Amino acid sequence: MNPSHFLGVLRARWLPALVVFGLVFGAAIVFTLIAPKRYTATATLVLDIKPDPVSSMLYGGATSPAMMNTQVEVLRSDRVAQRVVRNLKLTEQPEVRKQWEAGSKGDGQIENWLVDSVQRGLEVQVVNPGGNVLNVSYKGTDPQYVATLANAFVQAYLETAVELRVDPAREYSGFFSKQVDEARASLEAAQMRLSKFQQAQGIIATDDRFDVEMSRLNMLTQQLVTMQSQADDSSSRQAQAAANADRLSEVIGNPLVAGLKADLNKAETRLQELNSRFGESHPQVVEARATATELRQRLAAETRTVSGSVSVNARIDRSREAQVRASQEEQRAKVLRLKEVRDQGSVLARDVENAQRSYDLLLNRFNQTSLESQNRQSNASLLARATPPTYPSSPKVAANLLMGLFFGAALGLGVAFGIEQLDKRIRAPGDAVAALGLPVIGILPTPTIGRRMRGQLALAQDRMISGRRLPAPGKGR
Repeated sequence: MNPSHFLGVLRARWLPALVVFGLVFGAAIVFTLIAPKRYTATATLVLDIKPDPVSSMLYGGATSPAMMNTQVEVLRSDRVAQRVVRNLKLTEQPEVRKQWEAGSKGDGQIENWLVDSVQRGLEVQVVNPGGNVLNVSYKGTDPQYVATLANAFVQAYLETAVELRVDPAREYSGFFSKQVDEARASLEAAQMRLSKFQQAQGIIATDDRFDVEMSRLNMLTQQLVTMQSQADDSSSRQAQAAANADRLSEVIGNPLVAGLKADLNKAETRLQELNSRFGESHPQVVEARATATELRQRLAAETRTVSGSVSVNARIDRSREAQVRASQEEQRAKVLRLKEVRDQGSVLARDVENAQRSYDLLLNRFNQTSLESQNRQSNASLLARATPPTYPSSPKVAANLLMGLFFGAALGLGVAFGIEQLDKRIRAPGDAVAALGLPVIGILPTPTIGRRMRGQLALAQDRMISGRRLPAPGKGR
């Protein structure tokens, strides 16, 4: 479609286009004038995203779109709306009851009806994507009412946020309270078992007593080794005494035996001298022989006495060895029993330690959840309260008029060209060429067009016919 054809259609169908444009633009004006004025009040919330001083498990430490969307959904939830209804005591207002009875005819509950009613004008949005500031807006026909509702939603959200934080902590606190009582009972039972076992075994300090008994066993072992060595030595000397008693060190080192040996040597020497001098039958020889025999007997008796003491010492050493060995075996059995008792006590002590560890862990969790259940602070803070708006937010006069102009013009043109499609006519020489396929040889102007305008129009149209130019006036052909 060329501009001339467009202008031709518009000149021919201007009346229906103008009527449609007038209707649409007039409707926009009427709507702007009769539409009720609506006001918008906005309160601003800021979310303080920091780790909780009592528990760091609630929100983490960074702002996330998911977290902000969650807060938006909480603000729009029925739980917050129900708290708004309760805080404002809307169910107690007679006018509200009349509206409920007129709207629902008394069916259902008034609180549910009010929840749906107050949620209609609520709008919640994040101010900047990635930020932690929320705008809570409420729209209505009364400036004071919308400001009250916006502030009521903010207050209800703050209280609900505290409840969402405190209620689970209170439930956890009750759960851990029961667990702490059970852990305390288990700890007391384990301590009682350990105490009874220690009393039954007479244990004051198991490790110290075991060390003392072990030291005594080591000492007896050392004594047994020493006594075994002494007994072996005594046995060897006893065997030597039975074979050659005169060669024993005890016999050799005995002063009496040494004196008797010296006297015997002297007596034998004198006997030999007297025997060589006087003969065997001489009285002095007989006397000297008797003296030597007596000394020899006395020496033998003393040797037997000394060697007998060696046997006695050997028997004593063996007896002492047996006693030490018996003491060692007894002490070993005592140490083994004490080790068994210590192991049983260690098991009971570990039971007490495990019960104590579980009790301490549960007690810490109980104290933590108790503090969380008493924390009445919210992560959200009121940045700006909503105030009654001075000017209405709708209807917007300029926007409505611009939309009326745009849509009126668009619909007017659409109607004009729609009528043209239903009743097509030739509006220009080009339309005749396109419709008939024949060149235009002349144009009859309308009577109302002036002579000058008629000549210019004819010349311009002649130049456009079938894409060829006609020569200008006054020029050769």
